[in-house]
Amino acid sequence: MKQSLLRARYWRIVAFFAWVTLGFIYWELILPRIFLRGLTRRTRSKRMKGIAVRFRALAIRMGGVMIKVGQFLSSRLDVLPPEITEELAGLQDEVPAEDFAAIRAKAEAELGSRLDLKFAAFDETPLAAASLGQVHRAQLLPADAERIGFGNVVVKIQRPHIEQLVEVDLSALRRVGGWLEKYRPVRERADVRALVEEFSATVREELDYLAEGSNAETFAENFADDENVHVPRVVWSHCTGRVLTLEDVFAIKITDYDAITAAGIERGEVANRLLSTYLKQIFEDGFFHADPHPGNLFVTPLEKDADGKLAWKLTFVDFGMVGRMPEHLREGLRELIIAVGTRDAVRTVKAYKLLDVLLPSADLKLIEMAEAQLFDRFWGMSMSELRSINHAEMMQFALQFRELMYNMPFQLPENLLLLGRTVAILSGMCTGLNPDFNLWEQIGPYAGKLVSDEKEGTSTFDTILNEAGNLFKLLLALPGRADRVLTLVERGELNVQMPLVNRQIAYVERAINRLTGGLIFVGLLLAGVVLYPSNEMLAYILMGGAGLDLLYTLFFIRRRRII
Repeated sequence: MKQSLLRARYWRIVAFFAWVTLGFIYWELILPRIFLRGLTRRTRSKRMKGIAVRFRALAIRMGGVMIKVGQFLSSRLDVLPPEITEELAGLQDEVPAEDFAAIRAKAEAELGSRLDLKFAAFDETPLAAASLGQVHRAQLLPADAERIGFGNVVVKIQRPHIEQLVEVDLSALRRVGGWLEKYRPVRERADVRALVEEFSATVREELDYLAEGSNAETFAENFADDENVHVPRVVWSHCTGRVLTLEDVFAIKITDYDAITAAGIERGEVANRLLSTYLKQIFEDGFFHADPHPGNLFVTPLEKDADGKLAWKLTFVDFGMVGRMPEHLREGLRELIIAVGTRDAVRTVKAYKLLDVLLPSADLKLIEMAEAQLFDRFWGMSMSELRSINHAEMMQFALQFRELMYNMPFQLPENLLLLGRTVAILSGMCTGLNPDFNLWEQIGPYAGKLVSDEKEGTSTFDTILNEAGNLFKLLLALPGRADRVLTLVERGELNVQMPLVNRQIAYVERAINRLTGGLIFVGLLLAGVVLYPSNEMLAYILMGGAGLDLLYTLFFIRRRRII
């Protein structure tokens, strides 16, 4: 492909994200600081819609990595506004197909033979067109079909020049990542460069179709004993690094809600099975399907059972993007799911530390308090119940933990990038299948299973011994602690920390400082305007002073630290 076309592609992507970044700075950072927060809030929905429309047009025109970004955003039904998710929902189905002549040339060059000599039939109309390749239905030659036990297949063929396009897209994302690193709240919470490189490695791995075939077989082995999960078989004799031939297993797309209901399948059951399948992948297998967008998941109806209920399978395809969980990461996630399932705020913070998702400056006690409040208020609610929570209640929680909400002492390690993306998409898909989807009904029993497994691995005697040891240490330390407290009381040096009260005082102090700065700005500006006709020099000095005061008020008045 011509270098001039690749350069144009690069700058088109960079220009789009530059426009979005400048818009964010203007609307979300500058206007709220000059007392126009209401305008920002009123126009946010329309602005989000406009960004989604422009991104959708860009992704369809560009293809490549941009489609993958759009797939991720369209699946975040749980957190993103409908203006974005609805606009991007059909993005996967809108990927333009490649000209078949180019696809045929690519496939024949890879297979070393004409398609009519490798297949009994080959459909020139693609079954699906994706960001990196497209899929065509075909039939194997009778001899090959008899040898492997099935004849209907799908052939996945990479788009021409896709490697070059992916490298250009990733290069553009690196530049955008460099911008993000300049924004302190982002820089403190994530190593953007490492995240982009992790994502780049994943996309490059997705271009290796032989690795994808191997991933499919590994996944099938992990679910060999589960008759409710189906994975297509690989036809290795018809595969290369850029062509992959698989058993044809296409069925009802998991987001085709009307077709699922018409088939007599409960959508709530589909959501529950989808989540339980992923719990097994992540916590038991340590190997998970990391691209669960609607084009890669199907519901396959089977025959009715003895009770007249329709049986069905959950079918996974496209294993180009998979995640592998090292044991230390699985241990941290296991701690987290047990903590959430048992509503243990202390254990939740311990899991955060194991996963390395807390900043060094994180206030652990405040996080524990916030987690305990979250469990008390919101644990057990379905997604629809969570969305219908009274706004005043949410504001009360936000005000109570305003310091924590503002600082957000969390970071995203690069080894959790794929998992975070997968869980985000999965959450949106389950909510789409069942608006009343209740995460706790799935996590609770699974957490109980993990706790049971944890206890089975430790003898009763060891448990008693550990608890006795902890109690003995506490008893030994108690006299010393009591003596220190009494000594401080006698000296009048006992200080009781009240972090929430102190924070509220700090907020009031900061608000007063900003209000004072705003009044000075208005006063200097008006004085300059009034004096301008009679004394230009003095007017310029006053208006310059107003400008300096505005800069100081907006950017240098910070909330004081709370000890």
